[in-house]
Amino acid sequence: MRILDNIISDRGSKYAVSGGPCGSEAEARALLAELCRQKKFAKATHNSWAFLGPDGPVKSDDGESGAGMVIVRMLERAGVRGHLIVVTRWFGGKHLGGDRFRHIQDAVRLYLAGLDG
Repeated sequence: MRILDNIISDRGSKYAVSGGPCGSEAEARALLAELCRQKKFAKATHNSWAFLGPDGPVKSDDGESGAGMVIVRMLERAGVRGHLIVVTRWFGGKHLGGDRFRHIQDAVRLYLAGLDG
């Protein structure tokens, strides 16, 4: 898995984005389990993820309501199929409101930019 750590910080919350090739929901869950073997990611407040599989989108908000769908929409726009993206957030004590969606988009954008090069 490719991991971009400490990419965004806002009001104490910190974000990372990770991902890798993925062909099924079972494979997505296995990749997530692999990521969470790192204690830092296992202790994160949210590991929201999505990928576009052969049967359509598969996603999980992991308690960050709406986050999975944000990732799905960005994958659809970019035309990226068969690739899992996980946006991780460590809550910093202050609610971010709608800004959290902007941070998720920024994290996915950074990850996708790395796929082009």
